[in-house]
Order: sequence, then structure tokens, then C-alpha cells
Amino acid sequence: MTEVLFILLALLLVAACGVFVAAEFSLVTVDHSQVEMAAEQGDKRAQGVLRAMKELSSNLSGAQVGITVTNLGIGWMSEPAIAELIDAPLLATGLPEGAVTGIAVTIALTLSTIVTMLFGELVPKNLALALPLETARVTQGPMRAFTRLMRGPIKVLNGTANAIVRRLGMEPQEELRSARSSAELSSLIQRSAHEGTLDADTAELMERSVEFGTRTAGEIMTPRVRVHSLDHNDRAEALIELTRRTGNSRFPVLDDREAVVGTVHVKAAVALPVHERSTAKVKHLMVPPVVVPDSLRLDPLMALLRAEGFQLAVVLDEYGDQAGIVTLEDVIEEIVGDIADEHDPLSARARLRRDGGWSLSGLLRPDEVEDITGVALPESEDYDTVAGLMLSLLGRIPERGASAELTVPGNPPSDADDDDVYARYVKLTVEVMEGRRIDRISMQVIG
Repeated sequence: MTEVLFILLALLLVAACGVFVAAEFSLVTVDHSQVEMAAEQGDKRAQGVLRAMKELSSNLSGAQVGITVTNLGIGWMSEPAIAELIDAPLLATGLPEGAVTGIAVTIALTLSTIVTMLFGELVPKNLALALPLETARVTQGPMRAFTRLMRGPIKVLNGTANAIVRRLGMEPQEELRSARSSAELSSLIQRSAHEGTLDADTAELMERSVEFGTRTAGEIMTPRVRVHSLDHNDRAEALIELTRRTGNSRFPVLDDREAVVGTVHVKAAVALPVHERSTAKVKHLMVPPVVVPDSLRLDPLMALLRAEGFQLAVVLDEYGDQAGIVTLEDVIEEIVGDIADEHDPLSARARLRRDGGWSLSGLLRPDEVEDITGVALPESEDYDTVAGLMLSLLGRIPERGASAELTVPGNPPSDADDDDVYARYVKLTVEVMEGRRIDRISMQVIG
């Protein structure tokens, strides 16, 4: 009868161990925002979960102490009791009495270990991973009560562990960091798309939105050498002609020293009577420019353009010289991708040739090349464009036909191991030079 009582007590300890394991895994995996939302709606148990998460390190230490204590209790109660119960059946088989004790203890140890592993650890763990919030709501009460009851020993053990961690040069944290960096969010979006939980187009839009705040005006601007501008003494008819020739409607206006003094829209010229267009000067039609540094992030840049009601800003470099221009369309395209209109030349940025190679604009960024071609060219703070990459590889101002080869990450086959590393070999060749500037580059995957 005593053995049966001990076994029942051991089963209760298995259940208690399961509570500690479930509490531990659920507190670590539950989504912080879900808990906060439920707590704000008046869910008392969710409020308890939130309090437990704010003292996560202490509660996890309490769970570890609880798991250790219950496992010791299970072993102390169940193994002798089970061994005692199976002694008689084993003796009845004719086994020597000296061997029966060892066999009984082995069987008892195996049974108690299997039951503890299954119902005290694995099942609660899988339940917590599958339903973290629901599991945390159920287990937070007993978990927090045990932690308060054992506060003294837990504080000593946790303090000792924290001291060891500090000696290793790290600062212990009481709760998990709920915020995520842009790189972590981007990685999460990519994994979700790969697993099929996010539509590919939605994932791309989300990833662009995450990366949006990390980019600067200097990265997306049209450089000065590609900007069409007007002199402040030019006539309105010159503005109309430039619009007809380029397809653009807004232009920066320069003074005699080639400093930007304003921006002008073609509608200001079109609004003039026809006979005045040959005499009215651009400087009388322009408005003060919106001027931004090339280091300005896109979030405040978009807010500035929207607040000012302008579509174009002049970008200055660190020396105060004009580096280029950026439009509201450029900014929006960083989120939604290229916005083509009837004035955009078809395939001007990237063209797929018949031989499988690509003809690329030198103004494309490496990440834009990857979006278009699937080839992940290296990025660096030393350059923003593929033309800059080419200059970095060659180390000189090149001539047409100059080439460089580099290794880039490749796409592994579907049956490849995660640890395998795949690479592709890419040849870049200068296709078109415009003065000293690389205008177009040929890219060929050669292996």
C-alpha cells in the first residue's frame, strides 16, 4: 500500500514538473504584443503573464529549481516503490535473488525516466510551443507562486549565475528584448515567405518597408551629372522645350556660379500667355528649393517633401555642393518598387541580353541589381552603385571593355544541406563610358 501511495505522489510530481516545463517554454516563446493586448482588454491571467515576463530571469530560475526538485522527488519516490512492487513477480520467474534487486532497480529507473520525460517534459514543452499564450495563462499562477515561495534560494542561485555572466563580459537581462532590429525583421519576413506564411509580393513590400528607414537621400538620388537643369536667365520657352525633350516636369535652377537657387515646374511656363514665354525668365517662375543633406534618412525626407508640398529636393554633399536631386517618386519607389510611366525609357535600367547576360545602368544599387537579376553583388559603405563597385574592383578610371571578376553567393539546390556553401562567379565589363563616368556595365554569370 505504501508503494502505491509513493507512486501516486511521484505522478503528482510528474504533473508539477510538467507545469514548470510548460511555464518555462511558454514564457520564452509567447509573443509580447499578444500578451499586452490581452492584458489591456482586462484578461487577469494575461496580466499575470505580463508581470511574469517583466521578471523573466527570476521566473525561469524558479522553473529550473522546480524542475530539479520535482525530478529528485520523482526519483526518490518512484524508483524504490516500483522496484518493490516488481520484486515478487521477478522472483517468481526463478531468477536468482541477487540478480532480482539489480533488475528491479533498472526497470524502475527506466519506467520512471520514460514517464517523466514524456509527461513531465516533452508533452508540456510541445504544448507550450504550439499554444504559448494559452499555456502561459494556465501556468503563470503556480509558477509565480512557487517563485515567491522559493525567492530566497532562487535569488542566491540567480545572483551567482549573474555574477558569472558579468565576469564573462556580458550584462544579464531580466526580460527578453521585444524590439527587433531592421535586419532581424528582414530575416523574419524572408523566413515567413520561404515557409509560405506570407505571399511573395507581400513579403517583398514588407521587406522594402523595413529597409526604407535605413536608406539615405544620397543612396537614391539622381547624381548631378545626370540632372537636367536650367540657368536662372533662361526663358520660359526653354523650360517647355526641356520638358518636351526629357519628359521631366521639374528642374533645378542654377545661378551664374552654378549654385542651385530654386526649382521650377513646367506648369508655371505653360500658364503664361504664349507671347510672354520668349521673354519671361525662369528666375521669375521658380520657387525656393528644398535642400537636404545626402545623409538624410528617407523617413524624414518623405515627411519633409509632403509637409512642404514639393515633389523635388536638392541633395547636398558634406561640402555643401550639389550632389544630385531626389523626387518624391524616388522615395516612394523604395517601398513599392519601380513606378514606370510613359516617359520612362523601357528597360533603360537593366536589359536581359540574348546570351543570358545583363546590361545594367551604372546608377543601379547592388540591392536593386539583386531584385532584378537575382545576383547578389557585394555592398559596401565605400560605394552606392554598381559603377562604384566597378571602380572599387578596378582601382582606376576604366576604359570601355575593362572587366573584373568576382565571387558572389549562389542559390543552393533544394536538396542541399544547410551547412553547404554555394557560390557563383560573375564577370563585370564596362559597356559604355560617359566622359570619366561609367554609364553602363555588362554582367555575365560565368560559373
